[in-house]
Amino acid sequence: MSEVKISAATRTEFGKGAARRIRRDNNVPGVVYEHGLEPLHVTLPGHELLLALRTPNVLIELVIDGKETQLAIPKAVQRDPLKGFLEHVDLLMVKRGEKVQVEIPVNPEGELAPGGNLLEHVLQALPVEAEATNIPEGVTVSIAGLEAGAAILAKDIELPSGVKLAVEDDTVVLQVLAAQAEEAPEGEGDEAAEA
Repeated sequence: MSEVKISAATRTEFGKGAARRIRRDNNVPGVVYEHGLEPLHVTLPGHELLLALRTPNVLIELVIDGKETQLAIPKAVQRDPLKGFLEHVDLLMVKRGEKVQVEIPVNPEGELAPGGNLLEHVLQALPVEAEATNIPEGVTVSIAGLEAGAAILAKDIELPSGVKLAVEDDTVVLQVLAAQAEEAPEGEGDEAAEA
């Protein structure tokens, strides 16, 4: 798991106009949540944050107003639907050793059995509980040789030490769907029979 250090500044301006001004300066408005405390509104450097968020469940060493470093994980990220730039981010303060619930990417590996079957990702990400400083970047699941009708359940996925499922054991994560036979357009079969 990677840790990234980012400096942030508290902000007192709110609303759409203030958010636009912040983004115009290549920064991102955000809110930091901490257990039992009032949410803290901050401004974060846009480029640094964008690079950090490329890693799933990145652990951010957040320095607010030059004070002591605190650990945070991203909880919600809003992006512009067309251009993809960051519009807003919610961060959750965590402590070393604290257990958190996050979703980690599921990465299938291997080839399905021959026959043109399709792999369906029922869950794109697997909900797990892990220590805030030991969140896996993802899990790899072998789909080699699976045939139509096969399914991989949450309990079938091998998790790293100290990581537990945060969903029911029998939750379907991946399943193999049978290839659909193409039907001939109406009338083509009749013409071939008449010839």
